[in-house]
Amino acid sequence: MLIGYARVSTAEQDLTAQRNGLRALGVEDDNVYVDHGLTGTNRARPGLREALAASRKGDTLVVTKLDRLARSVPDARDIADELTRKGVALSLGGSVYDPADPVGRLLFNVLSMVAEFEADLMRARTREGMAVAKAKGKLRGKQPKLSPAQERHLVSVYRQGTQTTSEIAHLFGVARSTVYRAIQRAGTPSS
Repeated sequence: MLIGYARVSTAEQDLTAQRNGLRALGVEDDNVYVDHGLTGTNRARPGLREALAASRKGDTLVVTKLDRLARSVPDARDIADELTRKGVALSLGGSVYDPADPVGRLLFNVLSMVAEFEADLMRARTREGMAVAKAKGKLRGKQPKLSPAQERHLVSVYRQGTQTTSEIAHLFGVARSTVYRAIQRAGTPSS
């Protein structure tokens, strides 16, 4: 039996291409397990757990690309070891690798190293881009909800004691936690 697994890193991403790829590789829609919003480095993935649990001796776990399954060599090795123990083969984009076969294991480890290398390169490029943006003054982080003048006004309303923090939050269009932080920054004890 063919067991499919698909994963996207963010909840906004779409699984259509992976589902279509798995379907083209012969996996029935009922046998596809998915994870939304989980990175390949996060081993606590319920969809992957279910796919591995559904796999039996003689089955094949199918993924469209290795980076959908694992983004690090240790994680890929753990998954390969589990597949070997269960007698399950692995299909990566249509190429079947038998984790019990020495050549299949070698190829799988090489592909795992490439996936980890790609992830490392992506992180390095992201850090570089952020450093360049910061140097140009374009990366400023999360912007405050209130301007300094609005925050001073909020604190003065709070000190008057005529409104609750919930009412102040509603008045300024912010969450109560924002009110509490403003009060804390002003050095006023909250009640």
